[in-house]
Amino acid sequence: QVTLVESGGGLVQAGGSLRLSCAASRSIFSIRAMGWYRQAPGKQREMVVSISSGGSTNYEDSVKGRFTASRDNAKNTVFLQMNSLKPEDTAVYYCNAITVIAGVEYETWGQGTQVTVSS
Repeated sequence: QVTLVESGGGLVQAGGSLRLSCAASRSIFSIRAMGWYRQAPGKQREMVVSISSGGSTNYEDSVKGRFTASRDNAKNTVFLQMNSLKPEDTAVYYCNAITVIAGVEYETWGQGTQVTVSS
């Protein structure tokens, strides 16, 4: 399996930017898919963006045009650049990975990083 460690969260004013990082403990080439999710207080966890092994991305509608996911294969890291942040983006952001080992699918979550956007 894989271990994921997120970083980069913090407090920012509305309109500001943050860049989240998710470092994987193994080559992300071996990971079928990765993604960023978020969970706001009192709400269900929701997908922000999914990233396929081929690098294609699929964004949740509310973040399209503001958030950009990318990957650095050499560093086994994926990033989430968040621009034009809004108070409603406030949440704990989690990195997610789907790996397949011997035909068995495993889902791994990072510990989460808090993003707070003040108005």
